[in-house]
Amino acid sequence: MDIVLLFVMLFGMIAFGVPVAIALTGSSAIFILANGTPPPVVVAHRMINGVDSFPLLAVPFFILAGNLMNTSGITARIFSFALALVGWMRGGLGHVNIGASVIFAGMSGAAVADAGGLGAIEIKAMRDANYPPGFAVGVTAASSTIGPIIPPSLPMVIYGVVAGASIGQLFAAGFVPGLMMAAALMLMVAWYARREGYPADQPFHLPTLWTAFRRAFLSLLTPAIIVGGILSGAFTPTEAAVAACAWALVLGLLVYRTLTWKRFVRVSFDTIETTAVVLFVVGAASIFAWLLTSNRVPEHFAATLLSISDRPWVILLLMNLILLIVGCFMETIAAITILVPVLLPVAVTLGIDPVHFGVIMVLNLMIGLLTPPVGMVLYVLARVAKMPFEECVVATAPFLIPLGVVLLLITFIPGLTLWLPTLIYR
Repeated sequence: MDIVLLFVMLFGMIAFGVPVAIALTGSSAIFILANGTPPPVVVAHRMINGVDSFPLLAVPFFILAGNLMNTSGITARIFSFALALVGWMRGGLGHVNIGASVIFAGMSGAAVADAGGLGAIEIKAMRDANYPPGFAVGVTAASSTIGPIIPPSLPMVIYGVVAGASIGQLFAAGFVPGLMMAAALMLMVAWYARREGYPADQPFHLPTLWTAFRRAFLSLLTPAIIVGGILSGAFTPTEAAVAACAWALVLGLLVYRTLTWKRFVRVSFDTIETTAVVLFVVGAASIFAWLLTSNRVPEHFAATLLSISDRPWVILLLMNLILLIVGCFMETIAAITILVPVLLPVAVTLGIDPVHFGVIMVLNLMIGLLTPPVGMVLYVLARVAKMPFEECVVATAPFLIPLGVVLLLITFIPGLTLWLPTLIYR
């Protein structure tokens, strides 16, 4: 019953608009004070332990790298290259939107960074080309979820730390699902283009493609440096984040000369602010997760699930449903930190690989970024597109279908996620 009250306090605070990190810390502190054990100092101790992890150093550096790329005009060069590459297709800018997100996914690893950076460029270009604003927002929102699936990925880093899984294997596992998401969304765009009669946005010209490729070449090297370095063993994911920042600085300051020191200072402060929020959530969620573990909630939850069925496919469906519901109400980092200690033991008991389960969890929570009431990506795009939040929700809803199909495929065909990590690491 005490644990039920803990959850009631948490969701009650969130419902009243209390920030997630404060709701997690506050509900945990009240629970500890009400029970009289352990000592309240444990709250601070668990928060410190929750963020005392070397892999978490990757978080601020990947955030900084994404901010630098948006500020230095790297995203604009990527968009121009994607336009020259696939703009000749019907509904071309919709395909360009998705292609640019795939490329940018190999740099930032955050859906919100994709939506806020590339999204502003993509939505303006689609509006100028007379695409319906709802279609532009829907494609942009859905394609931004590819960012945390294709490596590098901030949610994968957090999952790896909490689950004790290999971050390198998690990164490798995201490749195929990320490309499947892109293919499914492009099929959706092609269907829309045929139904609505959207034209191609520009004819294909090899010289134009070559020019765009030359302008974007150094920017396109960023994913190769990050991902190639990790998969080859040249550096760890944390070191890859540092390398991404260094390369973005070289491009912005020395090559393109679009990054001034004034902009760099502003980007640094933005990064500090975002990092503080992320790590505060991680620390607060670690207290909550520790209370769940110490009160044997994972064991009771596992027994409840297994009493329903011992068939892995049934349990996976139930877990997907739980994750989708939680993703509608809770921020991604907090959800990972809280739910991994609860759900992962059940998955392991049924023989589900932790790396496979990590991709399932992250994709579920990315879909949650497109659903109200939290829907962080939708809030960002509502501001970028200057559209009401409700209209963004309606515009994005059809694009949940291809994402849901990909989710089911990777859930029930483990080889789609495990083939590449098995090939590289095992």
